[in-house]
Amino acid sequence: MNHRKFDGGRLVVASHNEGKVREIRDLLAPFGVETISASELGLDEPVEDGLTFKANAEIKALAAAKAANLPALADDSGLSVDALGGAPGIYSARWAGPSKDFQLAMGRVNEELAASNATTTEARAAHFVCALTLAWPDRHVETFEGKVKGHMTWPPRGTFGFGYDPTFVPHDHEITFGEMEPQAKHAMSHRARAFRLLINECFG
Repeated sequence: MNHRKFDGGRLVVASHNEGKVREIRDLLAPFGVETISASELGLDEPVEDGLTFKANAEIKALAAAKAANLPALADDSGLSVDALGGAPGIYSARWAGPSKDFQLAMGRVNEELAASNATTTEARAAHFVCALTLAWPDRHVETFEGKVKGHMTWPPRGTFGFGYDPTFVPHDHEITFGEMEPQAKHAMSHRARAFRLLINECFG
């Protein structure tokens, strides 16, 4: 399958989440890509009514590409906790409420795990998923997905990262994403894995 290549120039990062924009910029930095965020362009956030990470990533990327008339990169990612039937999943950001309070979201995950008697590491198994979509103004899209497995811990630990990072311990590690130096997280995160696929196919 032939993938369309990004041919340089500016790229819109279709997100209003500063932590996510910063992480994507860090990942793209080695490729000399000039990025501008959707919030810097004053773009509206589209309604994310897809039922999968892939669908929502494509909605965001296509909306930004059309509005800015530039290629746009969107990420839709979230936390899936096995004992909670895959929740919060595509609603990961919504669990943080209108004020995007992830302390609230992390607390809710912990409360629901406690209510389901998930006390062991195995019972607290979880994974992060990231779908990355690169879209062009002509509505062509390329989408890639990455995943990283681990388990939930409590209380939150660390000040790096964003979202649920302080309560997620990746497989074969003792520290949370929140305690992990950004370079270490970038080497193995769900977003990094999706990025490797994207870079190999569209930037190579």
